[in-house]
Amino acid sequence: MSSTPNPLSPPTPSARALLAANVVALRHAKGWSQEALAFECGLHRTFVAHVERQARNIALDNVERLAVALGVQTYELLMAPG
Repeated sequence: MSSTPNPLSPPTPSARALLAANVVALRHAKGWSQEALAFECGLHRTFVAHVERQARNIALDNVERLAVALGVQTYELLMAPG
């Protein structure tokens, strides 16, 4: 059974958008630059920038590396705020 989308409800953000927003928010909460986050998780600074701009299709292994560096569970990077 399919339901018709409610035109008044906001669209669901993509996983890529949620990941980007959460990485930016958590990085800012730690007071880290993109370079500092990249260093902490062993990724390149430009890779972190691409993730934050939603310009990169990221592998699960790298999502996990970001989560560990940011001190959260991996799934939390894909959760909507609230």
